[in-house]
Amino acid sequence: MSRLARLREALSTRDHPFDGWLLVAALSLLLVGLVMVTSASTGVAASLTGNPWYFGLRHGTFLVGALVIATLVLRVPLGWWKANGPLLLLVGILLLVLVLLVGREVNGSRRWLSVPGVPFNLQASELAKLFLIVYLAGYLERFLPQVRRDWGAFMRPLVVLGVFGVLLILEPDYGAVVVMTGCVMGMLLMAGAPWGRFLLLALLVAAGGAALAVAEPYRMARLTSFIDPWADQFASGYQLTQALIAFGRGGWLGMGLGNSVQKLFYLPEAHTDFVFAVLAEELGLLGAVGVIGLFALLVWRAMAVGRRAELAGLAFAAYLSYGIALVLGAQAFINIAVSSGMLPTKGLTLPLLSYGGSSLVVSATMVALLLRVDIETRRAWRRRQSAAPRQAPLGQGGTS
Repeated sequence: MSRLARLREALSTRDHPFDGWLLVAALSLLLVGLVMVTSASTGVAASLTGNPWYFGLRHGTFLVGALVIATLVLRVPLGWWKANGPLLLLVGILLLVLVLLVGREVNGSRRWLSVPGVPFNLQASELAKLFLIVYLAGYLERFLPQVRRDWGAFMRPLVVLGVFGVLLILEPDYGAVVVMTGCVMGMLLMAGAPWGRFLLLALLVAAGGAALAVAEPYRMARLTSFIDPWADQFASGYQLTQALIAFGRGGWLGMGLGNSVQKLFYLPEAHTDFVFAVLAEELGLLGAVGVIGLFALLVWRAMAVGRRAELAGLAFAAYLSYGIALVLGAQAFINIAVSSGMLPTKGLTLPLLSYGGSSLVVSATMVALLLRVDIETRRAWRRRQSAAPRQAPLGQGGTS
């Protein structure tokens, strides 16, 4: 056996109860997030509350709560999620409607619900993403041949997406619209829907996006500031220029943990949407690439979990895993691309890493669902392997 083969065998999780690398990637990101949120928020927290550790302690509380909820979700069979997919979809729509009616407005966006007796706000779009994935996974399992063959079955999930999209645009939350659209299109593509339909829809989505961009002056300002943020660096390009300065100051090895200058009231939302820029400043290029590697490992193992479930004939589990992988990967990519100036500014958190109770709980729940899929898939494979020897003699009995 070659060295490479021995290394692959040593790193393999084939005989384990679940994919350990998936868990390692998720826990590593959670720990990095706890450290970086605490570091990035000290200045703001001291100014607002007098306690520099305020946001770090809250994030730690959210983290413990997210782990408890994820542990409970891990014990719920996938059959429950499959059976309740349509109900969860209705709950997601109801939450988005409630946000528009009684939601809390922050920075011009109405995205949060204040729950009486609960010391944090609920971001409805985070739950809506998860519920949409669960519903679509069940839909694809039930109507997979029709989705591949008929336009009607192919379009029904897009109609549901349109309802979600309209409600999110009214908040407004364009980042969530982009993530959900990419997730639904990706799940349909992985289900085997014809390529020609995607090309047509891509043209329609591009035309709709262009129309939305020119409909409001502030959207055009965001696009133009993204192209050349230094042209108006103290107004529309302010966030991006400060983030780029953070990247430049970080260099190869960073300025050291806790030594960021940009977090000291220069970079807005330093512990939420732009925490990756602070990470790059304090930990440098090597730290930033390491975090990107953890996200790549997480998405890769999530896709591998889905592929194993598909080969085992567990269609709902497979498409659920694909949807979660797409959402986590797309949201991480968009957040990092925005921070580094590759995409226009969007209000999206970095999954498992940014400050925010709703995002943290939903992201941890998604990872728990992936682990549940993997556990049930491996159990199904073991049952098949143990049943195969007992079935062989039956085939030799002479009756057909």
